[in-house]
Amino acid sequence: MLRLLPLSLSAQCRSGGPPSHRCFVDGGSPSQRAGPGLLANKGVRVRVRRRALRGADVQPDTPPSRRDGDKPLHADAEQGEGSGVELLDSIKKLLLEDAEPGEEEQGQFPKRWAIVFLCFSAFLLCNMDRVNMSIAIMPMSAEYGWNPQTVGLIQSSFFWGYLLTQIAGGIWADKVGGKTVLGFGVIWWSVATALTPVAAKLGLPFLLVVRAFMGIGEGVAMPAMNNILSKWVPVSERSRSLALVYSGMYLGSVTGLAFSPFLIYKFGWPSVFYSFGSLGTVWFATWAAKAYSTPLEDPGISAEEKKLIISETTSGEPVTTIPWGVILSKPPVWALIACHFCHNWGTFILLTWMPTYYNQVLKFNLTESSLFCVLPWLTMAISANVGGWIADTLVSRGTSVTTVRKIMQSIGFLGPAFFLSQLSHIDSPALAVLCMACSQGSDAFSQSGLYSNHQDIGPRYA
Repeated sequence: MLRLLPLSLSAQCRSGGPPSHRCFVDGGSPSQRAGPGLLANKGVRVRVRRRALRGADVQPDTPPSRRDGDKPLHADAEQGEGSGVELLDSIKKLLLEDAEPGEEEQGQFPKRWAIVFLCFSAFLLCNMDRVNMSIAIMPMSAEYGWNPQTVGLIQSSFFWGYLLTQIAGGIWADKVGGKTVLGFGVIWWSVATALTPVAAKLGLPFLLVVRAFMGIGEGVAMPAMNNILSKWVPVSERSRSLALVYSGMYLGSVTGLAFSPFLIYKFGWPSVFYSFGSLGTVWFATWAAKAYSTPLEDPGISAEEKKLIISETTSGEPVTTIPWGVILSKPPVWALIACHFCHNWGTFILLTWMPTYYNQVLKFNLTESSLFCVLPWLTMAISANVGGWIADTLVSRGTSVTTVRKIMQSIGFLGPAFFLSQLSHIDSPALAVLCMACSQGSDAFSQSGLYSNHQDIGPRYA
């Protein structure tokens, strides 16, 4: 069904030709290749290390037996999607069978974990820039005379923009690649963060717009990250990698809550936004130089690692159309949506209002409120990675992925439900802080539950 053309490629490789060639896939006669759904006229660039391609490297698929009344085998090409899958399988077969790491590739730090670390640092910045308003809002409200209703409006304005780009960010990442989308998001929200003091001085409407703009940038981060990791991280490492990335959010909350009071007391509340916003430019410079949307685009990845990744991920053919009707007809998708709604409801309320709760209900001062807010998010950072390790261990020992996701998410929901319900009748500030930490610690198991499930049920569209 599939064969590589032109045949002169083999001879050129044996004669020491250039290390990369454009290979074309032939699905039959010229008339068939011109069909509307066939991808035969599209090229796939394959990087070859130390070994030449031979004509036998990609063998024609063995035709399945069929009855006389069946459709011709080449009819699959007219279905569009089928030919794309065949092309992707052919590329994977070529890379898996022919790739061998050269000597210079031995001992190299895995590129997939470099990508994971860069995503981790992006999410660290994401929550640093998000939680600083939770601390700065107290001196800002005193300076500008805002009442609690205005404070609530300012805090919620972030989510106006955040809501708009959740789906759009995923579609955009499918079109142009997760690298571009995540890079855009970090720069966009970093600029909005740095402009916050200026907007506040201009007036409340300007501040609301800037906060909404910040939400637009942060809204694309999660879908772009899922798009990247679905192509870079093998299934066997998925829970750990996602737990590490999401722990960056929690450590970002820890960092933002810990440093904001110091900056406010030392330099004034505007310094929080200027300093945190400027960090995004440093991250973007590294991201632009080192990151790639897929391992197939990375010229520096070892052939051995590329072989491992491609064998267990959806790397390769980009998504051109999304079957929304099919996706939205599946009960697991709606279960995932319901889980997201319930989880985000609690998480973002605590993220936004916890410092105010400590300050106004438990009567902690600004510094104490910030420091005690650190404990729950630090607990989450630890618990997320513990949960990821447990989940991957269960999967590796034969427990079904579905069962593992349900166990992790049950802990992530039932734990916070129990501990937060205790706050209604606890008078001790110490016990209140402990319950908050236990609540968030158990909540972090959701990273190995619902937040890993996107790539389980729809890896090509995650």
